[in-house]
Amino acid sequence: MRYIQEFREDDRIIDHYLCKQKQSLKSRAGKTYLSLRLQDKTGTIDAKVWDLNNDIQDFDEGDFIKVDGVVLSYQNELQMKVSKIRRSHEGEFDPADHIPCTDKDVNELFAEIEKYIKSIENPYLRALMENIMLKNSEIADMFKKHSAAKSLHHSYMGGLIEHTLNVVEICDYLSGRYVVNRDILIATALLHDLGKIYELSPFPANEYTDDGQLLGHIVMCSELVSREAEKIEGFPHKLLTLVRHSILAHHGEYEYGSPKLPQTMEAFVLHCADNLDAKLKMFQEFLDADNTQGEWAGYSKVFSRYVRKTEF
Repeated sequence: MRYIQEFREDDRIIDHYLCKQKQSLKSRAGKTYLSLRLQDKTGTIDAKVWDLNNDIQDFDEGDFIKVDGVVLSYQNELQMKVSKIRRSHEGEFDPADHIPCTDKDVNELFAEIEKYIKSIENPYLRALMENIMLKNSEIADMFKKHSAAKSLHHSYMGGLIEHTLNVVEICDYLSGRYVVNRDILIATALLHDLGKIYELSPFPANEYTDDGQLLGHIVMCSELVSREAEKIEGFPHKLLTLVRHSILAHHGEYEYGSPKLPQTMEAFVLHCADNLDAKLKMFQEFLDADNTQGEWAGYSKVFSRYVRKTEF
């Protein structure tokens, strides 16, 4: 199989890919064409079908399709001009080739998560975390398999647990250098994106659910924590409020979807750790996807700047 990450300009590609997105659009001249987003486990690529003829058979968004096309460069990004499409037949492709996945062992990551939970000294918080993440096998299974985002960062199978552990490790490091409540910080770092398991559908779709669109992972996580805390006799209301505040404020700004701004040290540290890991991953993925020659990787739309490689 030719993986998308290996594509180069002028390559002719005849292979099977997941049709992640399909739009029927019109050109300036009024001619109908198809705009597609093709995916395999190494990434995605925009594809255009300019000539809708008998070689373009019926298919839907979410189908695995066999395409015949040529890779072009458009505005410094690779794009495929497709001339033939048909639905893939069962047995012609391996679904695992089309689902992006972490290169880390999720069971090893989860073992590290469990160590952090057991390191929490407050009995109420430790019980809360054990009930949610260790004793609930359904949540644990989804936590291992889900992505951390639809597209921006860690948007692959296992991305959620990978991102979460990174954030926890950053918070643990900072907890020893600033006056914060480590138990609250570690617990909320573990919880902050857990609502993603309800916000995004499982792979290969990885699309927003109705609850994800209408409520969002921040609200759903806060509600989950409230429900679980009610099951623990004597759980202090003030402690629950501090935990929920960190979750509700972890995006840091109203414009980024936070219902509240960080108003405690723990909430602010969590926001900074979450933002740092997300941004560094986006930077890394931009450089990994680059195939240009020379010291500059080109212009990043996400960061609104040109990015230079650091190679000696």
